[in-house]
Amino acid sequence: MHDDRHSDDNRHEDRIQEIAGLIQQSERILFITGAGLSADSGLPTYRGIGGLYNDQHTDDGIPIEAALSGDMLRQRPDITWKYLLQVENACRGAGHNLAHRIIAEIEKIKPHSWVLTQNIDCFHRHAGSRQLIEIHGRVDQLFCTACHYREEVRDYAHLTPLPTCPRCHSIIRPNVVLFGEMLPEDAVLALHREMQRGFDLVFSIGTTSVFPYIAQPVFEARRWGGKAIEINPDTTEVTPFVHYKLPLRAVDAMSRIWRALGYQLPV
Repeated sequence: MHDDRHSDDNRHEDRIQEIAGLIQQSERILFITGAGLSADSGLPTYRGIGGLYNDQHTDDGIPIEAALSGDMLRQRPDITWKYLLQVENACRGAGHNLAHRIIAEIEKIKPHSWVLTQNIDCFHRHAGSRQLIEIHGRVDQLFCTACHYREEVRDYAHLTPLPTCPRCHSIIRPNVVLFGEMLPEDAVLALHREMQRGFDLVFSIGTTSVFPYIAQPVFEARRWGGKAIEINPDTTEVTPFVHYKLPLRAVDAMSRIWRALGYQLPV
């Protein structure tokens, strides 16, 4: 009886060698990352924030998307903050993983590489990525909804259930894109600028690619004369359009690619 897993592994190995070759030949690489990358750090992946809620309603009887929306923050900030604090608490203590570090290392050897992430956890930043587009914002920045007050925080442990501004006592909020809100203009402009320059290689890692701005660079890769690679155990919106599919978790795939490039794993 032959072992299917073994033949799968060999097939992956051939692809991994080819992908390592493509990295070596490429100048500009784009890494598009989603919740599946941070899942390897132990973060829940609820459509972007974790297996925390899945398809169930919250204990307030409303979908999590409604609780974490811009509208709810305006009307009932206590509800939005209740779930922001739950989500942050579930993620607290986690940090970047080997896949984040390898992506940052690739940027060092390929300095025209960029990361486009949907994750708000700042793990790419902490792992050392510099050319970073945090398209959904970052959880470690808080700002006042009324005045110019801003602060950077390590976590939300010190916050009250409904945090207010120390200056004007209005509601403060995290610098993240809530459901129904616009994307940050500076991030959109940076993405547009880099897309106009094009990329030789586009990685889609741990994202379902349901948002057009996340899927588009994968579709554009052919027009740029580049290649697209997907790392995801699941089939997604972009799976039919990539040149290489590795149905693996992010840390497993990126570790094997990094070793195929001939490097020791970063500590």
